[in-house]
Amino acid sequence: MENANQKTRTIVFTAACIALCVVLPFAFHVIPNGGSIFSPMHIPVLLCGLIAGPFYGLLCGLIGPFLSSLITGMPPFGRLPAMMAELAVYGLVSGLVMKKVHLDKLRTDLYLSLITAMLSGRIAGGIVAALLYTKGKYSLPIWAAAYFGNSLPGIVLQLILIPILYVALEAARFIPKRYPSARVREAA
Repeated sequence: MENANQKTRTIVFTAACIALCVVLPFAFHVIPNGGSIFSPMHIPVLLCGLIAGPFYGLLCGLIGPFLSSLITGMPPFGRLPAMMAELAVYGLVSGLVMKKVHLDKLRTDLYLSLITAMLSGRIAGGIVAALLYTKGKYSLPIWAAAYFGNSLPGIVLQLILIPILYVALEAARFIPKRYPSARVREAA
């Protein structure tokens, strides 16, 4: 019965993250270019991968931007394939790394998962953009500016906010502690 309960919680959490992909960007779009600068849709997808695992993270990364585009027009349809590729890889890779890597330090696991996912997703998004949009005129400087230069505040926000959210969800017992014995040793 516990396994069915956990699966239900995982599905509900994934659905909440998908809903955040639609709702959260509104808070940032009041700022000119806020969506591209702060990348708010990336936060729930990365968090979903870290907590729900690679499969659900991948689904969140595919479904979230697609629904957001259908409902709100953000991202615009022309930008949608690259963003779906980027976010799908975010969810998949963050979940895979978090699942496979256990370095006995939660923050190290989180940052390794986040940085690996963020680099992998940006590469995937850049490849799709190069294949679909520019017909061979896409260059490394254009990719770097689009995926790192313009979104540096979003990268910093994600690297600060997501570990805080993860730890808060652990403390609230929404998710099981990754290293329960380490917490007991620290308290002693």
